[in-house]
Amino acid sequence: MSIRVAVVGAAGRMGRTVCEAVSGDSGLSLVAAVDPLHAGLDLRSVTGLDADLPILPALEALDGLAVDVVVDFTAAAAARENLRWCAQAGIHAVVGTTGLDDDDLDRLRAAFTTSNCLVAPNFAIGAVLMMRLAELAAPWFTSVEVIELHHDAKIDAPSGTSLLLTRRLAAAAGQREPDATTAVVLEGARGAEGPGGIPIHSVRLRGMVAHHEVLLGTTGQSLSIRHDSYDRSSFMPGVLLAVKRVADHPGLTVGLDELLDL
Repeated sequence: MSIRVAVVGAAGRMGRTVCEAVSGDSGLSLVAAVDPLHAGLDLRSVTGLDADLPILPALEALDGLAVDVVVDFTAAAAARENLRWCAQAGIHAVVGTTGLDDDDLDRLRAAFTTSNCLVAPNFAIGAVLMMRLAELAAPWFTSVEVIELHHDAKIDAPSGTSLLLTRRLAAAAGQREPDATTAVVLEGARGAEGPGGIPIHSVRLRGMVAHHEVLLGTTGQSLSIRHDSYDRSSFMPGVLLAVKRVADHPGLTVGLDELLDL
């Protein structure tokens, strides 16, 4: 039997891509689309999909409809309410919404007791591998900085991926050289101080999608590890994997690492 999926934020750029990916997978069925800004329209008119689905105004409209997994690519404030509803309804959730903090994750751990939730700051499998490779390299270098580059419509900085990446680098790093900068000519020139004091530099530029680079240095050498997403389709293999596997991972799972056995 196909896994029955509802997509929240279905009319947004990521939501449309998720709807297309779910519709094209023989193991999944797109049974509902939710987007309050486009409620009442037919999904076909928004996405071009051959899907006779009315766009619903809220998750509450799913009452009585059989749904196995809700996929949420919205905004943090909306996602908090959506996930509260999923937990109460006993429906699994896959979340790509950015801006959720540690307090939000603690609330999700407490809430998801009869169903499961997977939150990933980045669903590109290459980005997950980039983080793991950087984590392996970190103990062997004495300097590390992170650069993240995104499209000009991204509202949060730094990105959730860069924060998770920096936490993992800080936990894995060996002895690091202190920053020798004593004269800051322009405030912020050395980036934001991320976890473990690792600098994070955020770029917002039209034409970009999502790009992350780790720069590691030590005596006489440097190592650059970079991942580039050129199109939102790059996130879909990870999203589909999460939708298919979330039922097997009790409670809250953060990131795709467990699903990839990393």
